[in-house]
Order: sequence, then structure tokens, then C-alpha cells
Amino acid sequence: MAKVLIIEDNNDINGILQDLLKEEHEVFPAFSGTEGLMLFRYEAIDLVLLDIMLPGKSGDEVLAEIRQDSSVPVIIITALGDKKTVSDYLMNGANDYITKPFDLDEVHARVMVQLRNRQAVEPEKNKLTVKNITLDEDSFTINTGENSLRLGKKEFDILKTLMSRPTQIFTKEQLYEQVWQESYLPGDNTLNTHLSNLRKKINQLDSENEYIETIWSVGVKLAGDK
Repeated sequence: MAKVLIIEDNNDINGILQDLLKEEHEVFPAFSGTEGLMLFRYEAIDLVLLDIMLPGKSGDEVLAEIRQDSSVPVIIITALGDKKTVSDYLMNGANDYITKPFDLDEVHARVMVQLRNRQAVEPEKNKLTVKNITLDEDSFTINTGENSLRLGKKEFDILKTLMSRPTQIFTKEQLYEQVWQESYLPGDNTLNTHLSNLRKKINQLDSENEYIETIWSVGVKLAGDK
């Protein structure tokens, strides 16, 4: 069952789309661009239906932020008949578009095509697995197969760095400079805060295993088998 995010401020249209998709997918409705981005960052969304004219952040802004770190399919929903405008959205990262008023069978078909294409091209090389957790580079998620959580950009980069070099012990300076691409300042607690949040998210999926090990007076590394 895919997770579909519907970002549409018109209550009637949002409800129609929910009714259309909820039997086959887990649907997350949002009624503003800001709310949609919040849900996108928290849930491991598989596809986004995105209206262009939104309160809060606009459809343009939402699409741009999604494309900063995700290749999740985005289908634009628009009442605009301007082909140039639609072309601009497609050039800026949208995968497809639907023009209002739309045919429900067509919407269903376009959603299914995008989900099928995503599954078909999802490369295993973009996944790292340790113990029960898989890190997916395409969706910025960690998952156990049944459950998944989206990571923040820096949380993702930290875990990817540790999982890519499972035997290496990283000092705080090394890990910070690898992830943030800037010099580490003594006393900066940014890395510790991100490590704490990352541990909490991993623990939500697998509380039985340790994944990030602190080496006293040295640094951190990926935890080995006990």
C-alpha cells in the first residue's frame, strides 16, 4: 500500500481524491503548502498530488523543496490552460499533470502509472542495509520493510556516512565536516542534537538493536553485532 499525499486547498476536490484513492492507498490530505511539506517531511510519502494555487507556500515552492532531496513522483493538479506554465512545472521536476476539471479514471490511471514506474526503476544500489534497517537514498527514509520513517537531510547524511564505512570510528570533527562540509567549531552541539534525533527515529523502527555506538573519548561509529 503506497502513501499518497494530496495537497489541495479545495475541500470538495481534496475529499473526492481521498475517496478515489483510499481503498488502495494510505492517503494523507493537506490543505496548504505549509501543511503539505510538514506531512511530506514526517511521512515516507510515495507520491504527491499537488495543486498549484495554494495558501501558505505555493505549489512552486512546495515542488522546489521536495526536489531538493527527493525523487518522489509529483503530479500537478491545475486549472491553468497555459501549456507554457505546465511545461515549466514539468521542467522543474513534476512528473505529470492533471487539468481541472478532471476525469477520475484518468487520475487513478496516472497515479498507478507513476507508482509502477517508481517501483520499476528503484535501484537496489541506492539502498544500504544494516541489521533490520534499510536506508533508501531515493526517498530519504529508513525502513524495516513494513514500517518506514523519513529522515531530515542532515540525519540522512549522518547515517549514510556511518553505514557506508561500518568499521570506521569518526571523531565529532570528522563527522561534522563530512556532513556539513564546513569546519567544526569546538563546543558546537549541532551534531549531538542530530545524532540524538536520529537515534530516536531508528529506535521507533527497531528498539531491539543498537545502530550508532559512542566510543568514549573518541567519537561514534556504526554499532556492530553484539
